[in-house]
Amino acid sequence: MLKKKLGITVASLILASTGLNAQAEDAPLSVNVKRLSIESAQRVAQATIDECRKQGYQVTVTVVDRNGVPQVMLRDTLAPPVSVPISKDKAYTSANFFSPSGGLDRLKGSPLYYRDGLTMSAGGVLIEAGGQVFGAVGVSGAPGGEIDESCAKAGVAAIAEDLEMGDL
Repeated sequence: MLKKKLGITVASLILASTGLNAQAEDAPLSVNVKRLSIESAQRVAQATIDECRKQGYQVTVTVVDRNGVPQVMLRDTLAPPVSVPISKDKAYTSANFFSPSGGLDRLKGSPLYYRDGLTMSAGGVLIEAGGQVFGAVGVSGAPGGEIDESCAKAGVAAIAEDLEMGDL
C-alpha cells in the first residue's frame, strides 16, 4: 500500500513539474454555445421564401445550426425537388467553413471541393451577430446562386435586430 501511494505521489510530482497538471486545471469544464431557437430558424426560412417569391422564384430553404445540422427546411410549392439537397449542402458548407458557400473558390481543385455534402456555390450564408456564428441558411431553386444568396441574406436580415439584442 505504501509503495502504491509513493508511486502516485511521484507521478503527481512529475506531472506538476512538466506543467501538464496546470494545463488540465486551466481547461474549461464546459462551453457556452448560443443557438437559434426553432422560432428564429423558422422566421429566417419564411422570410427567405417570401423574398424569393417577391422576385418571382420558388425555392427551397434550409436553416442549419452552427454544426450544420438542419433545423428547418421549407420547399415552396413549385421549387424543383433537386433544390432540397442543394439548399441543405449550401447551408452545411457555409456553417462548417464559417464563410458564404460561394466564397470558397480557394478550394477549387482540392479534394474538399468535390466532397459529397459540400456545395461551394453561392446561396449559403452565415447567421451571425457579435462575432458569434449561430448557423447558416442555404437556398436553391432560383436561376443563379446570386439570387439564392440575396434571398438568404433577406432571411437573415429578418432576425438581425433580435440577434444583435440577444433575443433569439
